[in-house]
Amino acid sequence: MTLEILTSPMLEGVDHGFFTRRGGASSGVFHGLNCGQGSSDQDQMVRINRQRVAQAMGVEDDHLVTITQTHSPDVVVIDGSLPGKLTGDAMVSKTPGIALGILTADCQPVLFFDRVAGVVGAAHAGWKGARAGVLENTLAAMEKLGATRENTVAVIGPTISQKNYEVGADFREAFVQDNETNARFFTDGRDGRAQFDLPAYGLTHLRAAGVKDAAWTQHCTYEDEDRFFSFRRATHRGEADYGRLISVIRL
Repeated sequence: MTLEILTSPMLEGVDHGFFTRRGGASSGVFHGLNCGQGSSDQDQMVRINRQRVAQAMGVEDDHLVTITQTHSPDVVVIDGSLPGKLTGDAMVSKTPGIALGILTADCQPVLFFDRVAGVVGAAHAGWKGARAGVLENTLAAMEKLGATRENTVAVIGPTISQKNYEVGADFREAFVQDNETNARFFTDGRDGRAQFDLPAYGLTHLRAAGVKDAAWTQHCTYEDEDRFFSFRRATHRGEADYGRLISVIRL
């Protein structure tokens, strides 16, 4: 099966893609393009999947760079040298030919581009990372490479939608304690629980940080099983593990 790569017109001028699960070599619960080296999938299958992504992005296998993600606000600068094992939840670069890859399975993959300065960024922004400032930190790191916020566009790829993201009352209360206006990201759910709008939360942070052009692709990972992996869907089914989607950008 051919790879399916979602793109955004807002990122015109830079090679990028939000890859779906279609076109991969993995099987079972990982069926499709599982690119998660931290999953329990067969190493060979993950390697084949990542090779297919690298080829689609026009880079050598070792030029597809991913990092160990920990739901942190930490950003790594990828310069001309290829990194070893790195930990963080976002990367920025102005080096042509290096593809930045972010892995997700409900969290927000966010791709950034300043076409004037020639700087790209990629962030993994689940609720923990977004709340801790990973989006703002990505923009700050891009600025150090010459980018400006007014020239930067940011696109949130496939992520879990509000109607499928049920959280507890304590979760909502913690966000409202951060800022009373955060109440707008929640609607009432069943049995005293709430529904959280993660992409709206991410977009609000991006715009407040000075990004004029920010958007979500409107794809929900939870509800479209044929195209996307979902941690929450796998959890609800009692499955032992789940695949990881990859989103990539390169100059």
